[in-house]
Amino acid sequence: MKHSKEYYMSIAIKEAKKALLIDEVPIGCVIVHNDKIIARGFNLKESKKLVINHAEIEAIKKASKKLDNWRLFDCDLYVTIEPCLMCMGAIYQSYIKNVYFGAKDPSGGAITSSINFNEIKNLNHYPHVEGGILEEECSSLIKDYFKNKRQNKKKLK
Repeated sequence: MKHSKEYYMSIAIKEAKKALLIDEVPIGCVIVHNDKIIARGFNLKESKKLVINHAEIEAIKKASKKLDNWRLFDCDLYVTIEPCLMCMGAIYQSYIKNVYFGAKDPSGGAITSSINFNEIKNLNHYPHVEGGILEEECSSLIKDYFKNKRQNKKKLK
């Protein structure tokens, strides 16, 4: 049975909520191959104290291990927030076929917001990209997280 893009994004949202539980920026990701989720990831940058531990990178590492290959041909990546330049580089390098994201990231998105990765000339692979999947829910997760952070910071003053 073929699942919808919304179904896979709802699973990515569940991953984002796992990040929220450990006070990480709530971004979640799943990678799908042959209509089956082969990897999941969520943001672990603060927990692991390492800048590269974004949800997409976590999921790409797991998918590569699962397929025993760094080339993730015919894989689809679903992420709650538009990928940054670093993550788009990893997506490009791993040959992921399709990238689906929820909400735009005006401060760091590398597909439609800050730059468009697919407009970089002379790359040998350009993933298909589609945004706006369950956009409101994805956007609310991240906006509420930062709103709560700001409110808590004010309370401490």
